[in-house]
Amino acid sequence: MPSHADAAFTASRPPFQDLDPDAVLDALDAVGLRGDGRLIQLNSYENRVFQVFLEDGRVVVAKFYRPHRWTDDQILEEHRFAAELAAHEIPVAACLSLQIDPASRHVRAVSSLGATLARITLDGGSAYRFGVAQRLGGRAPELEDPQTLEWIGRFVGRLHAVGSVGAFRHRITLDADSFGTRSRDWLLANDIVPPDAKTAWQQAVGAALKQVAQAWAEGPAPRSLRLHGDCHMGNVLWTAQGPHFVDLDDAMTGPAVQDLWMLLSGERAAMSRQLAAVLDGYEQFMDFDRRELRLVEPLRTLRMIHHS
Repeated sequence: MPSHADAAFTASRPPFQDLDPDAVLDALDAVGLRGDGRLIQLNSYENRVFQVFLEDGRVVVAKFYRPHRWTDDQILEEHRFAAELAAHEIPVAACLSLQIDPASRHVRAVSSLGATLARITLDGGSAYRFGVAQRLGGRAPELEDPQTLEWIGRFVGRLHAVGSVGAFRHRITLDADSFGTRSRDWLLANDIVPPDAKTAWQQAVGAALKQVAQAWAEGPAPRSLRLHGDCHMGNVLWTAQGPHFVDLDDAMTGPAVQDLWMLLSGERAAMSRQLAAVLDGYEQFMDFDRRELRLVEPLRTLRMIHHS
């Protein structure tokens, strides 16, 4: 199943080199979302994401997915999960339904892949899948405020309560193989690690993966559920009505603690206080097995290997 480590690319034709502002506006025009010419590129590690101002006064966020990273089924499952959360009044950026507009002069360049997913094929032959969501504004939360952390914990607990009543069929499952072994093997097979560091790097990763497996085996297997997957504070926006999450691009199946540990920062004492506040909110909606805390460092290690 595709993951970050499976993405294909070439030095001669890197992804997104021809996805210019005109292509973005043409794609949206073909699905009836006519821009007024203004757009802002937003930060995104994997994809290309744009805030686009429409002629009718609305502002939307268009995400163009990196080629080869996810299958259509995986992307559409992400979209359905966001819609399911929104239906339970959990504030997330759910995708809009995309209808091809036959009146658009760009209609031949765009095809539908599902209710919320379309693809634009550019003149040079490159094709990019995209989804569109309503813009959700906000600011960074105040992480020193225990009440803010408790509120975020309640939000994650509600998200997990919904995530626990269904299952993903196409999204990845977070484990040592998907995030660790396969990522290591891809880096070695593609000769990414510098030769002078290769032996030491391979030994270090091998030792780390052994400790990850050991930690997983030291207690009962954690309960798996549908997760946000990339639940760091950069994906949390705060308003007067409280927090909302953006970017379910890494939605996955895994242990609940995966959506908790990335909310913490600082020294151990500070993180302990933060965790206590988050769990005070979380456990109002979901039980949390504290034995999962043994997986925090293994999960952090897997994330570092995976993002290599």
